[in-house]
Amino acid sequence: MAGFPLPPICFQCGTDQNPCHCKVVGPTLGFLTAVVLAVVCWPASLFCGCCASEQGKKMLGAPVEISGEVSNAIPI
Repeated sequence: MAGFPLPPICFQCGTDQNPCHCKVVGPTLGFLTAVVLAVVCWPASLFCGCCASEQGKKMLGAPVEISGEVSNAIPI
């Protein structure tokens, strides 16, 4: 019997952004955002040959920066 694969679920405990001090939705969406952006940004910067420039280096770090912003933007 084939089932649907479960998406990854990320927990962050000890936060002061909500009363229960745990976050699930923000870190999970942040992780999924990082995966999607990594699949797009890393090959794009390598194939364009711009990984040696400053803009290319920013593109390589974009998945990490944006996933942190998404995780912090959602307080649940």
